[in-house]
Amino acid sequence: MRLPRCIAHALSSVIIYFLTVSMAILLIGMVPVVASAAEPQLACAPTNLTFGETLVGHTETLPVTLINNGQTSVTISGIAVGNSEYTTSSVSLPLVLPAGQSVELSVSFAPTTRGWSGGAIKFTSDATNAILALEVGGAGVNTEAVTASPAIVSFAQTAVGTSSTVPVVLRNARSWKIALSALQMTGDGFSASGPTFPLTLDAGESVTLNVAFSPKSAGTTEGSLVVSGNTVVVIPLSGIGGGASGKLIANPATLAFGSVKSGANATLTDSFTNTGASTVTISEATVTGTGFSVSGLSFPLVLNPGESVTFTAEFAPESAVNATGDITVVSNASDPTLNVSMSGTGTAQGQLTLAPTALNFGNTTVGTSVSQTSSISASGSSVTVSSVSLSSAEFSVTGVSLPVTIPAGQSVPVTVTFAPQTSGTASAVLSLASNAANAASQSLSGVGTAPAAQSVSLSWADGSSGVAGYNVFRSSVSGGPYAQINSAVEPTPAFTDSSVVAGETYYYVTTAVNGSGEQSAYSNEAKAVVPNP
Repeated sequence: MRLPRCIAHALSSVIIYFLTVSMAILLIGMVPVVASAAEPQLACAPTNLTFGETLVGHTETLPVTLINNGQTSVTISGIAVGNSEYTTSSVSLPLVLPAGQSVELSVSFAPTTRGWSGGAIKFTSDATNAILALEVGGAGVNTEAVTASPAIVSFAQTAVGTSSTVPVVLRNARSWKIALSALQMTGDGFSASGPTFPLTLDAGESVTLNVAFSPKSAGTTEGSLVVSGNTVVVIPLSGIGGGASGKLIANPATLAFGSVKSGANATLTDSFTNTGASTVTISEATVTGTGFSVSGLSFPLVLNPGESVTFTAEFAPESAVNATGDITVVSNASDPTLNVSMSGTGTAQGQLTLAPTALNFGNTTVGTSVSQTSSISASGSSVTVSSVSLSSAEFSVTGVSLPVTIPAGQSVPVTVTFAPQTSGTASAVLSLASNAANAASQSLSGVGTAPAAQSVSLSWADGSSGVAGYNVFRSSVSGGPYAQINSAVEPTPAFTDSSVVAGETYYYVTTAVNGSGEQSAYSNEAKAVVPNP
């Protein structure tokens, strides 16, 4: 069927229009689309939590923020913590987080053992990233990274308008460097001075802060000293503001040690007394002057009204010099500083002489003794001899009572005795123990000789004929009884007794013997005294 011309033209126009529209749609569909990188709809900031070191038994808490970065709301349905040492703040689930909104949570770390501990906290939701994992980690330690000594500062009653200071030592207890960034004080009237922050402490290094309390009114004040950085140290502070102030005095106010030999020392006792109406806290006492020192004080030292503390001052000069010094006391008394002046004279040590330097006793019979005299002299300064020692028992010293102090320029005599116990050469060293600058000694020598043999020679007159010989008798007592001392009849009227002892006395008698062996009565008694060698 052939269409009319007008209809055919109209249909052609429709077809052309349709093709044109279709081509436009096709071209539009062919325009390239640039795809953007997929981002998680649910995110957290920070992306992980590191707690560092936390003391076992303590808890450290850090904040974390959950953010909905998407265009639609997110419903958080579950929170799972993979390590029992970590907990999150209480959250009511399900939690709906609108698009572009965020919520802040807190995560706590409470280590139960020493060492590193880590894990993940997983948030389950209907976000494009259905599970969001927050990595957490920390280390449990048994000791604080930075220790404070004292750990708590308590100021005793301090008068209004005055100040009391306590030194606090911060020490790095770790084997690596620790950075301390800031120092913060809380509490009215508390302040600190010392090093400038931030600072770094090497392993084992310490730094001292001077914490002061200056009450503005009467009553108790509390505060804290907070040091922050790689770790946080919190030191509780407390103090009592008082009305009337304490007053500190020293008794005595001056110490004079006099003359003390160099190398020796002298001590004196002193005391501090609080004569005021309120408590006094002594924070430190410094000593100036060469050779001076104090002992018996421990700071901070608190003295109640009327209370005293006794301490010892010492002067130990190292050379001959006139020395002066001071003990400067810092406290919260009405007069914050108190001085005790000290003086002393160091004198040179004395010299000791033992003369002569050697003694020779020559030959001395064993069992006897011989003595010689020596002298001990002091020069330069007085010397105290405390003891005498000898290296041989065959020598002895007498004539001096020890200890003895010998003034400079004077001397004392001593007697040295040699009493040999055996034959032969003997030697020894006589040494003196003293406070002299030098050591004094004396060499001793001698020879022990055996005693000479002793004997008694007897003789008598031969007054009769027919005598074949004689017997000899001896007694230690006049009149007997007598004992025969010859072993055979002596043919002549003479006999030598070689068995006598030096220093003893003997009594002798004789009898005559004829050829038949008959013996006469005792003769008259003869006495003999044997001398000592």
